[in-house]
Amino acid sequence: MFDMRRREFFTLLGSAAAAWPLAARAQQGGGMRRIGVLMGTAQNDPDQKTSLAALLEGLAALDCRDGRNIHIEYRWAAGDPEQLRTYPAELGALSL
Repeated sequence: MFDMRRREFFTLLGSAAAAWPLAARAQQGGGMRRIGVLMGTAQNDPDQKTSLAALLEGLAALDCRDGRNIHIEYRWAAGDPEQLRTYPAELGALSL
């Protein structure tokens, strides 16, 4: 079970890291930074809540807080392969 959570955490972290450059390029000046997070599971998945809490804690350690100096845009694919293909482009295209 720990290995599964660890794998999901690193998947989440990789998704956030992959979305960060897309979001960072869209930034102008010193405004609020944007992060796109793509989750492969459903929004109500308890393991993902743990992973997201870890991500938010890590960002807070860097003094980054959603709604204060960053905005996080979430997409939940719920295991749907089609959404896993379309959401990255959607997140990258957002004019947040």
